[in-house]
This record gives sequence, structure tokens and C-alpha cells, in this order.
Amino acid sequence: MPRIPPTYADTFYEPLTEDVEALLCRFQNADSIRVECFTALWREARFQDVFLGIPSMSEMKKFCRVTMATAVKYFLPPYCYQIRVGGLYFMYAFYNTQLAVPPVRIRLTLQNWDNVQDFLRDSVLNGHLDVIYVYRKLVSARALEYTAMPHFLVFHRAKKAKGQKVCAGMLARATAVKELLSEDYLEEVANVQNHYYEMKNELIEVRLQANMTHADFDCRLKDSLNEFLTWQQKTFNQANITNENEDKPTVEEDCRSRAAMLASIKKRSYGQGTSKSRGPCQEVAAESSSSGRNKNGRPLSLRARTWNTLGKNNEKSDMQLGHLSGHDQKQVSLQQKKRLQCYKQ
Repeated sequence: MPRIPPTYADTFYEPLTEDVEALLCRFQNADSIRVECFTALWREARFQDVFLGIPSMSEMKKFCRVTMATAVKYFLPPYCYQIRVGGLYFMYAFYNTQLAVPPVRIRLTLQNWDNVQDFLRDSVLNGHLDVIYVYRKLVSARALEYTAMPHFLVFHRAKKAKGQKVCAGMLARATAVKELLSEDYLEEVANVQNHYYEMKNELIEVRLQANMTHADFDCRLKDSLNEFLTWQQKTFNQANITNENEDKPTVEEDCRSRAAMLASIKKRSYGQGTSKSRGPCQEVAAESSSSGRNKNGRPLSLRARTWNTLGKNNEKSDMQLGHLSGHDQKQVSLQQKKRLQCYKQ
């Protein structure tokens, strides 16, 4: 029997993806981006044992490539900052606990260079020095390599690759709008507005001429933000529902596939029936035309061969020509016999 390729020979492995997402969800619920929190969750889940039980080094390298690609997927957009930090920690942990010799490096495309630099810039501005430290450790160990493609180019791979589902709870959303809805921020806006009106009332020349804000600015802002958040949640849920429905085949697709299957079965059955209904004369004629001889076993004439090459079929004329030539030969033989008898007399 042929050797079945392992299930993790593709660019991702479903059980590994599920375990990584479970650990990232726990890291997200911890509400922390410190490396100590991630290492505690890593040791508690015994994630370093994922590389055990693979006997051959070739399969080990394939699996290590899949683990690195899985970690890189969560390190890049569209995931939120905390999940991207978890992806970076996964990259560091997978690279340092892998059993492949030499160690498999982490592949990043040139298109991801801007995303990585923006991520590092945000980390520096927010003072997350442990994130910068982990990234610099990977760079110093030469674990990162920027390539043209994120995976190795394989020519005999299936054309339609299996799609990966994106975890909706890990995507990055517009958090700036939620920050505006805080009570402290709205109270500060109301205080600024009241201070503006007090200063305006003190100036008699500007009291009736300048009007830069609305009287109920804080209430209108709160209503607009609530309306935007409800719209965002509704559209996001509808997008998830449509993505789930796209994976399921529709009724029209089922009917089309069933009709195509029935048509192919009928076509094959009719083709077999026509081939069986051919008579023995037709089979003999087909064999004779393909072998270059007629039914009597004699070679075809030049005229018949020309018509066969041009796509014409004139078996009757060939038969007549064969009969005429035989009849002429009989007449020639009778005339020769008569002449011999005359000479003897």
C-alpha cells in the first residue's frame, strides 16, 4: 500500500491550531501582555511536549514549519495587539523548544515588514519593553528570515487549499470608540463645555457673535457613539453568519451536482449500449479499415486507401472492384486454355 502523507504536511494543523487558540484565549482573559503570564500558562499546559513522538527528522522539520507558520499567523494583523503579543511569544517558545536539527527558522514575507515595524513602534511608545526584548532575542538568534513567500513552494499540492477559520474573539476592533464612552471622559467634556460658556458670558462683545459648540454636546456624543457600536456589532455578527453559510452548500448547488452526476451516468450507459449494439459486420468493417485490408483479406486498392484517408467509406465499391478483378482473371484463364487446345489440334 502507498504511504499516506501525514496530516500536518499542509501549512496548518487543526489540532495544533485549536490548542494555540485555547492558550491565547486564556492569555487574553488574563488581561496582561507580560511574558511572565504567558510562560506560566505555557508551563501549565505543558506545551513543550507538542514536539514529542515524531520519530523521523524529516517529519519533525515539517511539523516545526507548521508550528512556526501557526505562530506567525497570530503575530500579524488583523488580530488585536494582545493576541499579536501572544503570537510573538509563541514564535519565541516554539523556536527554542523545537527538536529539529538544525532549527527551523521563522518565515516572514517582505510585505509583513511594515506591519512588524508598526507593532514594534507601538510597543516602544506604550513602554512594553518585554515585548521588544523577546523580539530582539529572536533577531539576535537569527530565527527570523524575510522571504518572498510565507511557505515553501510545492508543485504537486492541491489547487484548492483548505481554508482556516478566523477566531472572531481575537480580531482587533475599534477600541477608541469605547474609550470615548467612559464616564470620566464624558464628564471632562461637560466640564470643558461649561467652562467655555462661562468665559463666553463674561465677554460681552463675543457673547452673541461666537458659538463654537452645541449646548448638549456631551449627550449627542454619547448617543452617536452608542448608535455606532450597535451598528458595528450587528454588521460583525452578520459577517460571521454569512461566512458560516458560505461554507455550507446551497440547495441550488446540490441540485446542480446531482443533475451533473445523473447526466454523466446516462452518458456512460448510452455509450456502452451503442458500443454493444454494433453488429459483427460493422466490427469486421472497422477492423478491416484499421488493418488496411478488405473482408476477403486482400489489400485495399489505392482508391480505397485514398478515400479512407479523406474520411470516406466506400466498402461496396471496394467489394465490386474485388469481384471485377477476380472475374477478369477467370476470363483470362479460360482464353488461355482455349488457345492451348487450338495449338494441340
